[in-house]
Amino acid sequence: MATATTTPNEPTARIRGLGLFFTLTFTLTWGIAAILILAPDMVERVFGPIGLGNPLFLLAVYSPAISGCILAWNRLGRSGLRGYFARLRMIRMPVPNWLFLVVGMPAIVYAGAALSGTAGDSPVFSPWYTVFPALFAMMFLAGTWEELGWRGVALPLLQRRFTPLTSGLLVGLAWGLWHLPAFALSGTVQSAWAFGPYLAGLVSLSVIMTWFFNASKGSILIAWLFHFQAMNPLFPDSQPWDNLLFVVAAVIIVIINRRTMLRRGGDVVVELQRPVTEALSTTEDEVPDVRVPVA
Repeated sequence: MATATTTPNEPTARIRGLGLFFTLTFTLTWGIAAILILAPDMVERVFGPIGLGNPLFLLAVYSPAISGCILAWNRLGRSGLRGYFARLRMIRMPVPNWLFLVVGMPAIVYAGAALSGTAGDSPVFSPWYTVFPALFAMMFLAGTWEELGWRGVALPLLQRRFTPLTSGLLVGLAWGLWHLPAFALSGTVQSAWAFGPYLAGLVSLSVIMTWFFNASKGSILIAWLFHFQAMNPLFPDSQPWDNLLFVVAAVIIVIINRRTMLRRGGDVVVELQRPVTEALSTTEDEVPDVRVPVA
């Protein structure tokens, strides 16, 4: 198996491609958002109401995924894309992470809803089977696709140089700022929220997702499931209190996992940064062990 002379946890580790990813992602989303904000009537006449049925809106939502795929293909070609998409099949992670995903997140959301006085305002689906299209839309048509970019590309590249905590904070900041046009866009849920608490919540979620990412050995699927749970259509609106509770949860998680979250170049991080040449040597029928085929 091929080896590299430089390991990604060295101080000189490069994060080439990260600037391209952020440039493509923000340019595409903010450019489309400007059109949607400045000429909504024209857009709706041509493409329909602003939402998941509007192709321009979907293009803006999918820009992190599009940028991630472009970067993976540009750096490693078809072989790299195989390794990149193979991370959508990785489902294993420790029991504490599963408990937080399945039990902890709903508990935080409903606690936030109780503080907001909206605990009894869970969405009502009538007839009952209309819940399935809602779940399908959130799982496969909405923001979950972002994870091909945020956790698929940006986070592992940042962890080549920074600690998991710092990397999670940086991705969270970019993730939050990327959503900024949604607060000026009529018809989005964000248009009714305050940006400050939302940004704090997303940064905290990003830190928590960094713990998930490393615990799952770089799985994009786990990040996808986490993202879905964060916007589960069965949950009530618990803004802004859920954001504060996610901040508290993130702090607790970092303290508990401080040996890995606060140390750059720890074993988990190094494992996620195997040399690109090893990804290229993996056979087509294998699920590659390399986690970052885009560096």
